[in-house]
Amino acid sequence: METRFAPIASHLMRAGTLVRQPATESPARVLPGDPAISVMTDLRQVAAVLVDPDVDIEAAQRIMIRRNVRSLFVVNVDNEILGLITATDLLGEKPMQHLVRYGGRRSDIRVRDLMTPQARLEVLPLAQIERARVGHVLATLHAVGRQHALVVEADRHGREVVRGVFSATQLEKQLGETVATGAPARSFAEIEAALAH
Repeated sequence: METRFAPIASHLMRAGTLVRQPATESPARVLPGDPAISVMTDLRQVAAVLVDPDVDIEAAQRIMIRRNVRSLFVVNVDNEILGLITATDLLGEKPMQHLVRYGGRRSDIRVRDLMTPQARLEVLPLAQIERARVGHVLATLHAVGRQHALVVEADRHGREVVRGVFSATQLEKQLGETVATGAPARSFAEIEAALAH
């Protein structure tokens, strides 16, 4: 049985047409005693925002604004993590320090110049996060003086993959209060020991 289909009527797109975005729901409120996993951005459900290391920092900032994020994973063509760049890196002292040291203009600065390289990124194992509470995450961010914490697990081949991200901004939304992260930096290894108890 052969069915004939008529083409769907079309028209030229009007100026000012917008792109529909998913509705942003208010995140569920949490308390420090709630499971830590409830405040983790799960990268199985939310796509990570990636950037090439050779992108200029102004473009990286525009990506953050458009995607409503404060950090970008810096990756190579195989999506292997080369580093992490944050809004603090772009808007803080790092650009000026780079210009003083190397000269040039702000538009010459690339993401690779300011990112925290992969070798310096500390991560939290998912197995510990599954047993931890929101309060542990707060203590971790405060103790290391950072806005973000990365959570890793092993894939089916045993390679480490970033599974999730904790964000001070997201925690503030879900807790309904300011999250202090300005403590002097310490090692995640020390925090890991505290989470084990």
